[in-house]
Amino acid sequence: MCSVSVIIPCYKDEVKLAYLLKKLHQLPHYPTEIIVVDGAGSKKCREICNQYRVIWLSSEPCRGKQLLAGAALAQGDVLWFLHADARLPTDPLPAMTAAFEQDAVGGYFRFRFDAPRTWTTRVLEFAIALRCHFGGVPYGDQGLFLSRQIYFQVGGHAPWPLFEEVPLVRGARCAGKFLPLSEPIFVDSGRWQRDGWWRRTWNNRKLALGFACGITPHDLASLYQSGNLSKTTKTYL
Repeated sequence: MCSVSVIIPCYKDEVKLAYLLKKLHQLPHYPTEIIVVDGAGSKKCREICNQYRVIWLSSEPCRGKQLLAGAALAQGDVLWFLHADARLPTDPLPAMTAAFEQDAVGGYFRFRFDAPRTWTTRVLEFAIALRCHFGGVPYGDQGLFLSRQIYFQVGGHAPWPLFEEVPLVRGARCAGKFLPLSEPIFVDSGRWQRDGWWRRTWNNRKLALGFACGITPHDLASLYQSGNLSKTTKTYL
């Protein structure tokens, strides 16, 4: 079994983080270490980390920089990056080990929505799997994992608030096999239900389009928060 360092960026997600840490501790194969990188400097987050005996690290609130900070501290041969709201499969570490036994440099889990299960969720899951299969970048909510050596060899995450995994995944694919696993990571569907399944999907595609058109991740984050993304993206087409 690989020695695995789990790295979790967190920003005011204490309730979801506590649930994830509980589930990590219940895995049949426990990771070597767990590092939580807190972008809010939350006392509550630190207390939760102390409760579950995991490493707490403070950082500025930028997901790319948080992930870089966690990776720099990690000691495992494999770095596994999880979002705080992730729901885990039953026993993910053997699947990751099997990928490395196939000479992979890393990989990612299958995207699957948590409950409720509807035809809409199945269509979106299929579309995401298709996009990844044909060269699209799997994003951070799919539980990306890489060998520690390859992670630093290709430059790690970009220090951006959005799309921080894009250069990492592209570099990993150039370095060797970056495998999709059949095991799923369950993604919290609350944001999709709140915003509307298709509206949120369209907004995500507009972010990706803006990034492809040359808008910086920092500007995209600001535009998305201000509601001006659609108008500004059109000027790049």
